[in-house]
Amino acid sequence: MDLWLLSLPLDKTSAVSLEKLKRTIAKTNLATCCRFSIPELKVGTLDNLLSVSDNLCRLDTLTESVIKKTCQFMGEVMEQASDKVLENGLVNGVDLVKYVTKFQWDRAKYPTSLPLRVLADNINRQVSQVDAEFKSRVLAYNSIRNSLHGMERKAEGNLQTRRLNGIVTREDLLESEYLTTLLVVVARLDYKQWDSTYESFSLFVVPRSSRMLYEDTESGVFSVILFRRAVSDFRAKAKQSKFTVRECNLDVEDKQLQEIQRLNVDNKEQYGVFVRWLKVNFSEVFVAWVHLKALRVFVESVLRYGLPVSYQAFLLQPDRKRVKKLREELSSLFTHLEPTAMSNKADANYDIPGMSQQEYFSYICFPINTNMLDTGM
Repeated sequence: MDLWLLSLPLDKTSAVSLEKLKRTIAKTNLATCCRFSIPELKVGTLDNLLSVSDNLCRLDTLTESVIKKTCQFMGEVMEQASDKVLENGLVNGVDLVKYVTKFQWDRAKYPTSLPLRVLADNINRQVSQVDAEFKSRVLAYNSIRNSLHGMERKAEGNLQTRRLNGIVTREDLLESEYLTTLLVVVARLDYKQWDSTYESFSLFVVPRSSRMLYEDTESGVFSVILFRRAVSDFRAKAKQSKFTVRECNLDVEDKQLQEIQRLNVDNKEQYGVFVRWLKVNFSEVFVAWVHLKALRVFVESVLRYGLPVSYQAFLLQPDRKRVKKLREELSSLFTHLEPTAMSNKADANYDIPGMSQQEYFSYICFPINTNMLDTGM
């Protein structure tokens, strides 16, 4: 569910309008409302606030994208247990909505004695580090997973391409100084043709040496013994008859099987490590993001409502089906803050620091998306 983080000045008209809003939403169930506590922060100069506002806007976009990426990949990694994604996507041990509605500023991580620019830089550094590490871990995890899937595919598919260990044993292959065994894939419809023609592919084919070793629904694998000197001729004639001579090196295929087993172990280990990393860092970045929203509310409140700092922040949790009605109610109640604001028009031409045209209302409002863990979105 999307939450709206709003800010209003502490003037008498706004206070009356806010009380009207609370009564309206209580009667109509348009939304639920709760306070959002933001500590007193260092204001600095107006120029500094404008610069910080722009930086916070860009950082907000970056942080949300990192959260979404970690969510998306958590869903991909946990494809066999997607119902566990919500269970792992907690923030400080609670679900996202509860964390935001019960938000308390973390003074240990984000000391309020620091200038706004420093606080923003600290969040930027934290988020950028997680983003860089995320990309590195994704590459490493995908490398193992892709190698494993690639090798596993060779054990599947049809007899034209799949690995032959498990189908062919060493006892099936006669190898000597002069003789060798070839393995030939023959379509089931062509068995009779194979039996009647394979001896004619070379004078050096051992008569009646063909033996079917394995078959599936489409074709079978036949062994045939011949002199080594005749291998090239036999291959050419078999190809002309649309029979496929397969390469088979059991030593190589056994090593590939061992590699699959090793990759399976690595993949399971990486899975556990990566899920734990995603879980921890999703929480950390989401915490940083909500603090960032609080910073934006503080900065925009000073820029919009002026000094001394005098505003109140609160959260609305809208009914999804009645968002338009709630916007109309807010616009009606708080038009006095900015009579020319056109909240319902995407082409409103306002140059408000840190606010896109679509986001501009007579009141300050920042959305906080808590639907990111919905794997069906």
